[in-house]
This record gives sequence, C-alpha cells and structure tokens, in this order.
Amino acid sequence: MESAGIGWIAAIIIGGIAGWLAEQFMKSNMGVFMNIILGIVGAIVANAILAVFGVVLTGWIGYLIAGFVGACILIAIARAFRR
Repeated sequence: MESAGIGWIAAIIIGGIAGWLAEQFMKSNMGVFMNIILGIVGAIVANAILAVFGVVLTGWIGYLIAGFVGACILIAIARAFRR
C-alpha cells in the first residue's frame, strides 16, 4: 500500500469503496468490515497478478481499480468453494 503512494487511512477508505463496488457488481451480501477487507486484500492480489503481466497501478485510482478487480476475484473464488 505504501508503494502505491497512499497511507493506511486512505487504504481503508479506498478498500471499503472497492469492496462495496465489488459487492454490488457480484450481487453479494456482506458487511462494511468485510468490504474493507475484500478491497484491501483484493488490491494486493490484483497487483500481484497484474505485476506478472508487467502492469503497475499506482495512486488512488489505481488502488481502487485493483481493489475492485481483486475483490471480484476473491468473491468468485469464495463462491466456487462454497458450492
């Protein structure tokens, strides 16, 4: 998160927004705390996956995009294991 150029407070806010957007997009039902966790962990996962392809997202917008994509991936994985 520090390498993205944002602090912890901004990471929590952006992670919450990214998690909420993913929740709405994936038609999932989770709480605020889980949205924040999904957004932050999702951003870490998405940045790791994108780094393999040489794509680097930085700043607030990049972190939001990575958090959204990563949270969607995590929700899809959770659904696959739940079934």
